[in-house]
Amino acid sequence: MATMLSVRGLYKTFTLHTQHGAQIPVFHNLRFDAASGECVALAGASGAGKSSLLCCLYGNYRPQAGTIAVYHDGAHTDMVSAQPREILEIRRRTLGYVSQFLRVVPRVSAQDVVAEPLLALTGDREAARDKAAALLARLNIPRSLWSLPPATFSGGEQQRVNIARGFCVDYPVLLLDEPTASLDAANRAEVVRLIHEAKARGAAVVGIFHDEEVRDAVADRLFHLDAYKAAA
Repeated sequence: MATMLSVRGLYKTFTLHTQHGAQIPVFHNLRFDAASGECVALAGASGAGKSSLLCCLYGNYRPQAGTIAVYHDGAHTDMVSAQPREILEIRRRTLGYVSQFLRVVPRVSAQDVVAEPLLALTGDREAARDKAAALLARLNIPRSLWSLPPATFSGGEQQRVNIARGFCVDYPVLLLDEPTASLDAANRAEVVRLIHEAKARGAAVVGIFHDEEVRDAVADRLFHLDAYKAAA
């Protein structure tokens, strides 16, 4: 299996400038790989740095040292040293991210919120909206809500819109931050199916799954962060 994501020597600490520059270490010398077609579940106690690691992988947090090599356009590109325009292009075509919360876009319908990444990639509005509709239906968002902005949706509905948006493009690498945290059993099962479909087409998935049943259903292996937290 091809290595889609390779992390080496990653070191991250937070500086509290309002607390006289106090340093909070997150992890030190962290390393792991994620291959095509596998799901790596991040494991560890609360505060071990799981969400911080996902933010580093996506380029939202900048680590102090190390490399995050993402397989993009036939070669590995380091997210740590990449220019902002390179990171945006990697996100557009290669690296997807489903966070815990939907960043609501004012006055944009749920269907267009979901379709936007695929529309930006292909320019085909009809196809993007068709795929968005299929995902919204699979995730049990009532058709009556598709034309409405999701700002007024329930938390669970917003999370499902967020998941649909994350799966609208067939990203080669997919980062998932507790995608089933507030979902009922039927929708959790649908997300599990979506993850299995992503793996079957060759995506490398890295995720946080606090629901043990979901984690056991999708993860090929666990990556424990506690040792790296202790080392930091």
